[in-house]
Amino acid sequence: MLNKLLNRLPDNIVEVMGFTGKDLSYIVYALLLSFFVSIIISQIYKRTHRGMNFELAFMSTLVLLSPIVTIVMLYIRGDLVLSLGLIGSLSIIRFRTPIKDTRDMVFLFWAIAVGLGCGTYNWTVVIISTIFITIVMFLLYFTNYGRSINRDFILVVRGTMPYNDEDIHSILSTSRSEAKIRSQEIGEGRWEIVYELRLPKNREELALKMIKELESKDGVSQVSLLAPQIALPV
Repeated sequence: MLNKLLNRLPDNIVEVMGFTGKDLSYIVYALLLSFFVSIIISQIYKRTHRGMNFELAFMSTLVLLSPIVTIVMLYIRGDLVLSLGLIGSLSIIRFRTPIKDTRDMVFLFWAIAVGLGCGTYNWTVVIISTIFITIVMFLLYFTNYGRSINRDFILVVRGTMPYNDEDIHSILSTSRSEAKIRSQEIGEGRWEIVYELRLPKNREELALKMIKELESKDGVSQVSLLAPQIALPV
């Protein structure tokens, strides 16, 4: 249907634009395909995202990136001189937005690769590779691939004088957790000690029990258990 619509354009319009009807149909196909595939990429990013650093603006970036790269490739169209000029003009753009998650970089490269494929008319490769990467993404998501068997936390214990760390060490040693002192501060009638704590997987009940035992000790005024990761354990 798209070819029929393009073939109905007046010949003088096509000549002025410098394209044949076939060229125009290829350009439209490339832009539409890159747009729809980028929509799929953004939805996969949304469905498989974990953590607290989700940004809605990043999804819009994924949607727009593939069509823009496709346009750049359509500009070049095998022209070496033009390609060098585009590289030189794009080199003045400096991206200052930091990538908080390395996984976000993967989706950016994926969107760029789709734009390159659509802009060079490699549509079959784009479709097959998109299906393959989508399957791999969901397999990694549902199998929790790369998830550590342990949970790392920061344990902060605060209290008032007198300071007695023997009770704290005894509780930590009996909680089946690995604890190392990160910092220790004593002064002006108060003290604070910070531990690096590693708990076995699915042992959150041990952490709750340990916190209650620490809070029941004389001199302990506050116990805090923090997850230092940007993406909190899920």
